[in-house]
Amino acid sequence: MQTTLRRALIVIDVQNDYIGGKLPITWPPVEQSLANIGRAMDAARAANISVVAVQNILPASAPFMAEGTAGAELHPVVTSRGWDHYVLKDMPVAFCKTDLEAWLKEQQITTVTIVGYMTHNCDLSTAIAALHRGFQVEFLADASGSLAYTNKAGSATAEEIHRVTTVVLQSRFAAVLNTDEWLGLIASGGEPERDSIYTSNQRALKGA
Repeated sequence: MQTTLRRALIVIDVQNDYIGGKLPITWPPVEQSLANIGRAMDAARAANISVVAVQNILPASAPFMAEGTAGAELHPVVTSRGWDHYVLKDMPVAFCKTDLEAWLKEQQITTVTIVGYMTHNCDLSTAIAALHRGFQVEFLADASGSLAYTNKAGSATAEEIHRVTTVVLQSRFAAVLNTDEWLGLIASGGEPERDSIYTSNQRALKGA
């Protein structure tokens, strides 16, 4: 028997330090991703889709998201809209040391839709963890974002990190959509296109 699709929108770490603060998101432009996060939250509310707000709080000595600082506070795009469930975390994965999995299962959620920050860190790790816990995953690429890195392993721009992460997500872990596509799905009751590692690789080998 097929399980009825029940979505929850997971809004991850939309906090001031990512929005012109100590760790600013640069791709896609943060003003665009914030607007799309707001659109997704509004559409979820209109469609009776539960909204979960996730907030990452680090120790007071941390260089960003430090407890008690303005940078750690949730952005008004989220606080002005409210939520059905709140998750406080101190690790990238929203399921780690929280009640998120139990709450989703109590609500009989089958699919989680992830928005927020950062694409390659908390979003990616939460998407993988959600799949491992038996949920279907959707990821809204234009309602999320990345920033640039340089370290011992090399350098990558925010655009490169965001793009490659979304390709990896689509290959196995999530259905990657833009916000307009997701709004169309929830209006129609449809499901997104999913992919596999094998077919993703075959297209690459064929130059498709």
